[in-house]
Amino acid sequence: MATTIPLITSSPDVLGGTPVFTGTRVPVQTLIEYLEGGETIDDFLQGFPTVSRDHVIAFLEEAKTRMLAKAS
Repeated sequence: MATTIPLITSSPDVLGGTPVFTGTRVPVQTLIEYLEGGETIDDFLQGFPTVSRDHVIAFLEEAKTRMLAKAS
């Protein structure tokens, strides 16, 4: 049985419960702010090397899937 690691975690012990990319202290909100500001994924990854490209892409895919499901 495969175990799925969550993309995002939230714990009172890490940044007061702010949702972060699992295994990091990087808030998910930071990625959103970078993208809203016109920065690229590469810009974000340069600033936050503890987050992998695969993690960012998986997060964006999950967000897309959830948004499209809501629109149906």
